[in-house]
Amino acid sequence: METVNHITCEKRSYTRDFQSHHHAFGQFLFPLQGSLDIQMQWQEINLNADYCFYIPPNLEHNYRSMDRNEFLIVDIPLHYLPDNTSDMYIRLDKQWNAIRYLLLEETENHDNMSSLVNLTRYVTDKLQTSNPPSIEYIHQHYKEAIRIETLASIEHYHPVYYSAWFKKKTGKSPKVYITELRLKEAKHLLTSTNWSISDISEEFRFENSSSFTRWFVQCTGISPQKYRNLNNR
Repeated sequence: METVNHITCEKRSYTRDFQSHHHAFGQFLFPLQGSLDIQMQWQEINLNADYCFYIPPNLEHNYRSMDRNEFLIVDIPLHYLPDNTSDMYIRLDKQWNAIRYLLLEETENHDNMSSLVNLTRYVTDKLQTSNPPSIEYIHQHYKEAIRIETLASIEHYHPVYYSAWFKKKTGKSPKVYITELRLKEAKHLLTSTNWSISDISEEFRFENSSSFTRWFVQCTGISPQKYRNLNNR
């Protein structure tokens, strides 16, 4: 098993042949050119310029690249990592692109490790606060019907594994997580707007207001109208 005692930040390229290994450190992969196929037991991804990927310690994985490629790689020793990190497929938004740029600058700076250490600590802290793409999707679409298969495909997980992964990540099942978001917003609309029960039921894509009322009663024990009356006094 590979191990490192200090942070390594460098550019690497990969061959067309599948390689398989695991390592006793965390690793971030930031695409610079081309793409990388990565396979784990429950997940297969093609890592391209829109995402970065974190591989936790001791995760067996296969990898190869079928095109001309270059990646910025950060190898992170265990003592810099939070406990029990899991793999994370992360969209390269403006913030993560800025992180990649700063890390690229550090590949040219070999004289002073302190800035790389500080930047790495910042990156590992984000492992605990960044939402994976499927959870971002939930927050954008929770008013609609969401299938587990859709969420699993976003993370490139097998659906059976996705539910266990999600619960480990959030402490809740996907169904409970989505229900709580929907219920919080429904309560907000009942108490902060003059929307009719029918309007609110349409907002959450229920077939009719009766279906919405049954769901609300099942979740809270009281009807939407009674909840509105009690909280608008």
